[in-house]
Amino acid sequence: MEDKIDDGKDICEVFCIEKEKVRRLMNTIPDMLGLAELFKVLADETRVKIVYLLSKDELCVCDIATLLNSTVSNVSHHLRVLRTAHLVRFRREGKQVFYILDDDHVVHIIKEGFDHVNHIHQSR
Repeated sequence: MEDKIDDGKDICEVFCIEKEKVRRLMNTIPDMLGLAELFKVLADETRVKIVYLLSKDELCVCDIATLLNSTVSNVSHHLRVLRTAHLVRFRREGKQVFYILDDDHVVHIIKEGFDHVNHIHQSR
């Protein structure tokens, strides 16, 4: 899955700048802090599993804990992190709390991530 990087073939042997490309791209990089934070939240396997499950259906905390063979406390912790990142939202129904993805963007992020991972595995 990884390209060899210790053979030196992935590094330029000379230092030269393509001035037109650099000029064109100068000052075009947007603030990426929010995106980096989003990827940090999704870098946890349990949280990605929760997001995946919620992309399939609305679930209560107990259902998620059962599906992940985890505790309600552990799942609640991860759901708090996902909620803070605006990836999930909840609704209360009596004594139960049900979670759902915040919006369709979250579904697309997960789908694109899966597509990329599957593409990598298929092309190797």
